[in-house]
This record gives sequence, C-alpha cells and structure tokens, in this order.
Amino acid sequence: MLYTRHNFQCAKPLFEQNNSLNINFNVHKKTVWLIHGYRPMGSTPSWLHSFVWILLNKEDMNLIVVDWNQGAATFIYNRAVKNTRKVAEILSRYIQNLLMQGASLGNFHFIGMSLGAHICGFVGKIFNGELGRITGLDPAGPKFSGKPSNSRLDYTDAKFVDVIHSDAKGLGIQEPLGHIDFYPNGGQKQPGCPTSIFSGLEYIKCDHQRAVYLFMAALQTNCSFVSFPCHSYKDYKTSSCVDCGSFLKNSCPRLDFYAEQWEHSLKTRMKGWPLRITAFFDTNGKYPFCTYYFVLSIIALDESMNDGNISFKLLNQLGMAENSTLYEKNKPFHKLQEVKFLAQFLNDVGNISRIALRYFQSSNFQCPQNKHRIQRLMLKSLTYPERPPVCSYNFVLKESEELFLKPVTCTKNI
Repeated sequence: MLYTRHNFQCAKPLFEQNNSLNINFNVHKKTVWLIHGYRPMGSTPSWLHSFVWILLNKEDMNLIVVDWNQGAATFIYNRAVKNTRKVAEILSRYIQNLLMQGASLGNFHFIGMSLGAHICGFVGKIFNGELGRITGLDPAGPKFSGKPSNSRLDYTDAKFVDVIHSDAKGLGIQEPLGHIDFYPNGGQKQPGCPTSIFSGLEYIKCDHQRAVYLFMAALQTNCSFVSFPCHSYKDYKTSSCVDCGSFLKNSCPRLDFYAEQWEHSLKTRMKGWPLRITAFFDTNGKYPFCTYYFVLSIIALDESMNDGNISFKLLNQLGMAENSTLYEKNKPFHKLQEVKFLAQFLNDVGNISRIALRYFQSSNFQCPQNKHRIQRLMLKSLTYPERPPVCSYNFVLKESEELFLKPVTCTKNI
C-alpha cells in the first residue's frame, strides 16, 4: 500500500492492475517500507496510522505499508514465523520491479516491528545486504533467539542496521543484531508499562511495543534520545560510559530517523572502537519519554572526600529548581583526579543560574563538619553537546550542607 504526500489520507496500490507503477511513486525519493509483526487477532496495529502520518510529515517520501495480515493473523505462532520468509520472497518481486523502473536499493529504508524486523532481514539477504537501511523495532525473540545470522535479522542485511530492544528476554530478542543496538532502560521493563498481570493484554505487549512509540517520539518531537555506547547496562549505570563525545562532536549516537548519519562518525572513530555498538539510555514513562543528560565532573584538592556521594540540582533564571537522577560514580574520589557523574533530568535546563551541590559521606561514623576543597566543578549537557560547559573553580564544600554555586562559562583547559 503506497502513501505519499499526494495521497496522504488514502493508500494506493503500488502497482496498477496492468503492472504499471503508481503515478505517485517517485523513483528519486527515499522509499520507506513499514512492516508490522504478529497479529493473532488479525486487527490493524493501533500505532500504524499515526506512524504513517508522522513519517510523511517528517519527510517527502514514498511510504509503503506492507500488509501481510493473512500470514500474521494466526493463533499458531510457528506458522507466522514460517510465513516471514514467504513475505520476504513476495516483497523481493515488488522490489525487482521497482529497480527496473529506476529505483535504487540504497534509497530503501525498511522499518520492521517484531516479526516484521526479521522479514526486513530476509529481504536484505535476498539483495545481498545492498539495502540502504533496516530499522528493527524490538525484533521478535521466540524462535529467533540464539539462531544463526541467516535465520534472523543481522547487521549484514543492509548498509546500516539499527535496532531498538525494548522487551529483551520477553517477546523481543536480547542479543545485538545491528550495527548499533539501542537498549532503552536496559532493554527490559519499560517505565509506564503495567507491572501486574491483571492489567491484561497491555501487560503482555506494552514493553514490546515501546520500541515503536520511542521511534515515533523521536520522529514527531524535539526529544533527543542521546545514548551511551557501553559494554553493559550495569556499566552505564555507574557513569562509566559518558565520554563518547570527547573526541568527536555529537558522537554520542541518537535514536532517531537519521541515525545512519552517526554511522559516518562510527567509521572515523579512534582505533580500538568496534564497528558494532551497544548503546544504553533511560526514558521517563509517558509519551514522548524525553529525558535530558548532563555529566558533572569534580576535581578535589585533597583526599578527605573518600568514598562519599554527591547530590545536585539546577536552578534556572527564574529560580525554579530541577532535581537530578544521579547515577553511581565510576570511581572513588582521589586528589586531583577527575570524577564523573552521569545525571538525568526530566526537564531541560538551558540557562543555568545556580548549581545547588551537596556532599555527604557514605559512612555515618564520619565527622559531619569536614570541609573539602574543590579545584573545579564542570557541568556539560550531553543531550545538547553544542552548549558550552559551565564551571565553578576553587571553592569549599562543607559536608552535608547545600552550597549554591553561580557557574561561569569554562575558561580553563577542560
């Protein structure tokens, strides 16, 4: 079913009855193929019409919705799994016809949900990985987990493959499949989804479908889903992976419609970085799921801070405060060694007037009146790396007392 900006409301068949190409299809524009997943009840996916509208608002394109409901609408899941290869074979015939009309594989972007993601992979294999891009939205796990690359979506199926895992170990697949694999909230248990089985069908499908709604939010809103390449969600949680932007501008990958632009940065990264990346980020529980990341770095002048903890909040020019969710620091404080904290906010603070900082010892047996000399505090937005970092220099932090700092644009070497 073909949608374009000329037939926004009503789909047209891609090919007419005489096998001629629909007049609305432009061979020179990007072509996005949208493929749904398993539909045991045979109903239309609740997100489909919104997705079509959002995509065509985003870019003037050819948008092809693949309706394989006859193969997906069955209570026998194994039957739907077998049908994925059949669907790919049928689609390959349409694609061959489009290529004869002057279309280009490099201009094709396949977006597949669940079983649809593996259909995209099978299409890519037929065309020897020459598709421009495949986006897998929580590719199905059952019957695909642990299978070899020729039996599921794989990074070799297109020139760029990005995958969002939102229900790993559930209805989705856990292992990384793409050039970059995003794991929002660790890839499991999405905030805002029901936690009780008594919530019915929503309990089963909410985590799985979150990948779709995250991608739609990235398309529709100004949310910048910056993510952090890391070996594991545990390492990410300990602020161990906040330096992805230190040697290339905007090199932290972002979950969005133009994620393939980050691939060009990937190819020029420092030696030792792999060409396949797993990246982590957290969201809030309500659409559009935005959060905003900062990194707070502190250099102490003495050893007295030991293994204590920091809390901080930001005040805007109106004096309104935003509290942070602070991740664990990745190493203890030591004299003249920089310690970094990853911080997440539910609302952005663009113009920071004050930083409210508090330090407290992990042990209750320490004297609470210690003073700690700080050489430098630096705060940098990771969501908007183009913003200059702000700093405070040479101040004393009293234990358990909140200190209000007026930051300035950093002027010293950082």
